[in-house]
Amino acid sequence: MFDLFISAFATLFVVIDPPGCAPIYAGLTARFDAAHKRAMAIRACVVAGAILLFFALLGQRLLSALHIGLDAFRIAGGIMLFLIALDMVFEKRTQRREQRAEQVLADPAQEDVSIFPMAMPMLAGPGAIATVMLLQSNASGVQGTLVVLAALALVLAMTLGALLAAGPLMKAVGPRFEAVLTRLLGVLLAALAAQYVIDGLNGAF
Repeated sequence: MFDLFISAFATLFVVIDPPGCAPIYAGLTARFDAAHKRAMAIRACVVAGAILLFFALLGQRLLSALHIGLDAFRIAGGIMLFLIALDMVFEKRTQRREQRAEQVLADPAQEDVSIFPMAMPMLAGPGAIATVMLLQSNASGVQGTLVVLAALALVLAMTLGALLAAGPLMKAVGPRFEAVLTRLLGVLLAALAAQYVIDGLNGAF
């Protein structure tokens, strides 16, 4: 179970990417006071957690209703995560996030960024949803489910901490450190994605 926890934590940490979300959140909330920033950070993580919890617990039933096998989903999810990893290595993911943030900032009526774009699609995007469903498919029984959910809760708690400390954190580490970390996490995610595809192919054939 410890191995499952480490695997789930590492995968979710890379996909949700708390260090990468911090500078985006800092830019989105620069014009708000501290209390508003704190409230939006908490709301974003709670909403993202609720979305990911829903798919973790009911995702397999949804697949069954659509007559999609777990091995097919492992292959598709692995390919999706590999594309995300490529974006991270070549910084395209960060650029898209920044463009999305600029679009939100350009809207003078936008006073709450907690639901969009923070909760969805930055925290609970397609990659994170596919990841929790893949991890849940690899978990066995109630104990395995609780281990995956514990890993998800820890990653979301770290994400909340990163968002709350976004301003001072970015001043301390700087953009270069964030860029290097994103690339390293992207390489790790690519390897994990390849393993999901291999597992899916082994199960299918």
